[in-house]
Amino acid sequence: MRLVRGGWGAWGLVLALAGGCSGSSKDGASSSPGGGPQAGQQGQGAKPLPVQVMKVEPGPVRDTREYVGTLISRHSITLFPQVAGYVQSISARPGDTVKAGQVLLVVDPRQEQANLRASQAQRTSAIASREYARRTRERSAQLLKEGLISRQDYEQAVAQAEQSVAQARAAEAQIQSQQVQLGFFNVSAPFDGVVGDIPVKVGDSVTPQTPLTRVDQSEALELSVQVPVEQASRVRIGQTPLEVLDDDGKPVVRAPAFFVATTPAPATQLVEVKASFQNTVGLRAGQLVRAQLVYDVRDALKMPTTAVTRQGSQAFALVVAEGDGGTVAKRQPVTLGLVEGNDYEVVKGLEAGTQVVVSGVQALRDGMPIQPRPAAQQQTQGIGGGADAGR
Repeated sequence: MRLVRGGWGAWGLVLALAGGCSGSSKDGASSSPGGGPQAGQQGQGAKPLPVQVMKVEPGPVRDTREYVGTLISRHSITLFPQVAGYVQSISARPGDTVKAGQVLLVVDPRQEQANLRASQAQRTSAIASREYARRTRERSAQLLKEGLISRQDYEQAVAQAEQSVAQARAAEAQIQSQQVQLGFFNVSAPFDGVVGDIPVKVGDSVTPQTPLTRVDQSEALELSVQVPVEQASRVRIGQTPLEVLDDDGKPVVRAPAFFVATTPAPATQLVEVKASFQNTVGLRAGQLVRAQLVYDVRDALKMPTTAVTRQGSQAFALVVAEGDGGTVAKRQPVTLGLVEGNDYEVVKGLEAGTQVVVSGVQALRDGMPIQPRPAAQQQTQGIGGGADAGR
């Protein structure tokens, strides 16, 4: 009997402790195994995330393609020697800016200089002979008057005087010709410009068919680009602009196309397109530059690139919407077109004036509460390429 009473006493103590623990659940801290009510209270009390938003607005969108362009001088010349010989000296280097008349290269003139000295000696002899013949004619005229010589002798003296004059003139003409020829041994710049490549070196033998260098003026330049055939058909002469871009992608030169080749180049199957302009930005003939063709300009809705997220091939924007608990971010699928600077062209999915989130979009989820704030307006940097962002 003691064991039974003792057993019931132990069970009573256990039940009393269990009752005390169950009474402590009145504060709701452990009313369910999974802590459900507590988790629900946290979800309802989550603070809205501060985000920056911008309105989707219409604006100009440019359909462009970027190419590698070549600058060509509209006033250039290839220099050839007008004499044959060996290159004696080269006083210019490729890329040098030169003035009209500046000597660029000298062909060895020593043989021609020797010929000139010989001609000058012949001229001196011819002049002396001319003076002797002149005095002889004068004496013969006096003797003819005195009857001391015949008229035949006088006429012979006159003929010799005239022949000596002609010989002196021929010697003078020969010297002038050789002096001009000697000038051809100095290859000079015909006008102010920039020296191109110089393929010869000192000691090389050259002929009048040997190209020595080029001199280009950079005041008036042509921009040449090679474009695919399907794009060349979109170019309108006098209307489609060609632009030279700087390192940041900003246009520094803009000019309409004036030439489109009728057939593609056999080697590349590309079509040449050209535009001409006055060079006021320090570009050089022969320079390779970033260039782009502006095929079209149209008005369309534009959205900052920072507002776009992607899942696979589908693009989304987080738009500001009203939910049960207040303002939330709603994920909206969009179709994008061209990208220009910091903006996408919105083809489908949004209306003008719709507010989209532009900050922290990667941390947001569909339906998450937000606290929208207007974002500072930013200028679009440069003029972007015409890649189709929607593809």
